[in-house]
Amino acid sequence: MISIDLEGRTALVTGSTQGIGEAVAAKLALGGARVGINGRTPATVDAAVARVNEATFTDRCFAAPGDLATEDGAAALAAELPSVDILVNNLGIFGAEPALEIADEEWRRYFEVNVLSAVRLIRTYLPGMTAQGWGRVLNIASDSAIVIPEEMIHYGTTKTALLAVSRGFAKAAAGTGVTVNSVIAGPTHTGGVEEFVYQLVDKALPWEEAQREFMRVHRPQSLLRRLIEPEEIANLVAYLSSPLASATTGAAVRVDGGYVDSILP
Repeated sequence: MISIDLEGRTALVTGSTQGIGEAVAAKLALGGARVGINGRTPATVDAAVARVNEATFTDRCFAAPGDLATEDGAAALAAELPSVDILVNNLGIFGAEPALEIADEEWRRYFEVNVLSAVRLIRTYLPGMTAQGWGRVLNIASDSAIVIPEEMIHYGTTKTALLAVSRGFAKAAAGTGVTVNSVIAGPTHTGGVEEFVYQLVDKALPWEEAQREFMRVHRPQSLLRRLIEPEEIANLVAYLSSPLASATTGAAVRVDGGYVDSILP
């Protein structure tokens, strides 16, 4: 039987008060890791910590609040949590907007949140990982990195950049025992995605019909033909965070329901 053993490891999952991030935090805690749950609002973070600890029957999750889209916020978190063994950069924003109407400031905001938040934390934690000879960095990317969606090219572009960030830092960690990878998540069922779906389909439709209509019209490439559940993303993240994935680095690993039309990973 394959076992995910993360006993004695400390993880940080950014943007983990809901959705994919919360599911990843739960899965890592079940594997034995201490897990920092991150969000901008301490009350929201505390609620997520309580929720995940209760769901996993553990007390392994702890609060790690901070606005990581700013240098000051990242520095404050690093002061409270100076080292981690596993870093999962999940923080991200998305939304539909006509391509020609995306202002410079919105482009900057997307890069600060979706790209630079990850870069800041990798710079912070990678040296400690390489010094100890073990570590895992996972950047949660998206199918939109490869199939740029017409309705949110700013989001897709930042996720493409995140793939390059992952490959570049994997080279910086070469030969150290630290792996750096991207996880290409496909269309996933989260609260934020429900709001996004209703931006694009009839708001009067019940959720199951709206989901099917969204996949049929806006994501017809999906072979799964449904939204992915956050736990399905978390399963891959847990594996890549574990000693079992010691030979996987510099990779962009897909858990996209076959959305990306490629025979390569």
